[in-house]
Amino acid sequence: MSSGWNIEAVLLDMDGTLLDTEKVYFESLMTGLEACGYTDDTAALCHSMVGVPGPECEVMLREYYGEDFPFARLDQIFRARFDEILKAGLPLKKGAVELLDALQEAKCPMAIVTSSSRRSADRHLTLAGIRARFGMVLTRDDVTRGKPSPDLFLMAAARLGVKPEFCLAVEDSNPGVAAAHAAGAITIMVPDIVPPTEESRAKCAAVLPDLNVLLAVLQQQGTLGRRYDQPPVG
Repeated sequence: MSSGWNIEAVLLDMDGTLLDTEKVYFESLMTGLEACGYTDDTAALCHSMVGVPGPECEVMLREYYGEDFPFARLDQIFRARFDEILKAGLPLKKGAVELLDALQEAKCPMAIVTSSSRRSADRHLTLAGIRARFGMVLTRDDVTRGKPSPDLFLMAAARLGVKPEFCLAVEDSNPGVAAAHAAGAITIMVPDIVPPTEESRAKCAAVLPDLNVLLAVLQQQGTLGRRYDQPPVG
């Protein structure tokens, strides 16, 4: 881990990073596949889809099961199960509130950079009670190529007026890490349900257990010790 990161903005993934939704996606997809009669190697396939945009997941399913895969039925069952689970609320990941509070207190520019659709992002951030914290939410609808392409991170940096190498990107998935690293951002992985590959570890400035630890590291380094709306001293 570096002794200090020169950070001018923070780019945050949504599902699995701030919102505890990846396990909901996973359970809903498993339920749908089993209802459609698919039971072999489904867990491994579902794990491989973590962090991958929805349209690409559809391609993966058709490639794995064939062109006659009943995607419409799967989608119907998936959405029903997903909505059923969300009736109990949409929880945040450990340390999410504390990290966002500290970033806002420091007036640090930040953005959501997610593989979800605009509709899903707005809905889920609202359900979690944090939509109003973000003036910038970039989704797969904003680019032609989603993660693991770097396009979303490059767009976020450009719109914030910050060079990518001065952006801290926080991700939970291997495709997200690949995208952030390709953009040139300082990449942090806080793994969710899928552990980091060795390739991902090599691309990260750090792999941390939760967002509370990330906040502690930033505070220890003094990254949040100044107000970003004021010029640095010296």
